[in-house]
Amino acid sequence: MIETVVKVKLPVDETLRIKKNRLTPDVMHGNEPRLAIVSGIHGDEVGGQYICYELIRRIKQDYASLKGIVDVYPAINPVGLDIAKRESPFTDVDMNTCFPGSEGGSIDEYIASQVVKDMEGANVCVDVHSSSIYLKELPQVRMNDRDVDKVLSYAYCLNTDLIWVHPSNTVKEGSLSYALNNIGVKTMVIEAGVALKIYHDYCNKLIDGIFCLMKNMGIWSGETISFKQALVVTDSNIAYINCETSGIFVAELEHGTKVNKGDVIGRIVKVITGAVEEVLTSPCDGLVFSLREYPLVEEGSLIARIAKC
Repeated sequence: MIETVVKVKLPVDETLRIKKNRLTPDVMHGNEPRLAIVSGIHGDEVGGQYICYELIRRIKQDYASLKGIVDVYPAINPVGLDIAKRESPFTDVDMNTCFPGSEGGSIDEYIASQVVKDMEGANVCVDVHSSSIYLKELPQVRMNDRDVDKVLSYAYCLNTDLIWVHPSNTVKEGSLSYALNNIGVKTMVIEAGVALKIYHDYCNKLIDGIFCLMKNMGIWSGETISFKQALVVTDSNIAYINCETSGIFVAELEHGTKVNKGDVIGRIVKVITGAVEEVLTSPCDGLVFSLREYPLVEEGSLIARIAKC
């Protein structure tokens, strides 16, 4: 059932509506587990649109296997998605800094408050993101270390390559995940791919993982894959590679490659001279889980992140 979560009058005789699709079993007993899937907080992240579509399609294909509630919120920032703008087009603010919101605040804060209100009572939430235009990310779960005990067992189900646990003091208040975890909704953030593109292999991998999560929660009785055991890393297990020159980044390996210390990650080249300005090598053995996608770089630009293993 498609429901309107919040509607807001816009200045020129128009109404903004944030919608969700609630999928429920044919017979309800009153104590069904509930999962929320969220996408489209950032208007340039479109991978989640495919994930939401394919998740709903697969559930409808085997509806008898649905034993709990799945709420799908495809577009929290629908106008941003329409115009491929990352921030809210109304305030030019990152919507993922507006939660838990305020009923008396700006349009974004009001929307945030109503979204949180609607999600209250869900057992688990998965917030789907697609990085930025600059970095391509392997499918990964990101979480705050204060929430590890509550959400790590659910995160394993999601079939990602790694789980990145951030220290609490680096996690920004204002995100949807922070707000929901504060009210008891176990929430995880997924990052996969790159903004403005859909990587179907990454998306399908995550969809398989969401069905594994649903089965773990007692929401799904149908067949699922055997999910991949993710590598769990903290900041101390991650090497950052930043360039020291400006130019064009030319990668020398594929995203997701396992490297040894000293392996070449790529080169910074100078177009006008045809010269190689810098050779970037791995400082450790590990997995390249973030790799520069947008090739123009300047001094200090992040080129790659490597999970030490």
